[in-house]
Amino acid sequence: MPRTPEENERIRQLAKENIRSAAMHLFIRQGYHATSINDVAKEANISKGLLYNYFKGKEELLATMVDLRIQALTEVMETAIAQTTPFDQLAYIINSAVDNVYEKPEEFRFYLHLQTQPEADQELFQYSKRIVEENARQFELQCEIFKKIGVEAPPRKRSLYFSSTLQGIMLMISTYPDQFPIDEVKDQMFSEFCEKH
Repeated sequence: MPRTPEENERIRQLAKENIRSAAMHLFIRQGYHATSINDVAKEANISKGLLYNYFKGKEELLATMVDLRIQALTEVMETAIAQTTPFDQLAYIINSAVDNVYEKPEEFRFYLHLQTQPEADQELFQYSKRIVEENARQFELQCEIFKKIGVEAPPRKRSLYFSSTLQGIMLMISTYPDQFPIDEVKDQMFSEFCEKH
């Protein structure tokens, strides 16, 4: 019995995810520039020809990964903003950020490294810039949450402190995922930012 178009699309998406996962693993382990498209095909257990059916090359693979990362960041913020109160919105941001890093610490380190690329690296800097710009856009939305709370400190400063604290926690988790007291640190963040004082 022939496959339905829906089944073909599902198989296609699974194949693309397998390739992206293999590429991510290699980019983390040996770096983007040191990874060839041949390496990615081998890691994904497919032929190079089949890989080219899904992606034109290594840069398109990276571009797709960055698109998905930005989409995930956008979805977190959109879902956060849909929460009932600004305190619930911040709690959602904390939970999502911490849980995501805990589940995928290497991926977090990869994107952190990507967004700190020097301008001289023409190939990677354009992707670095896109992630930095999206983070800046997310920060502006977060500032609006702090405005709604009506904090004593200027909302931008409070938002900056929140982001700095959360980013530090995320970096620590990505570095020491098995030794980090996730629940206790979350509770501390909730206590400081998600409760009326």
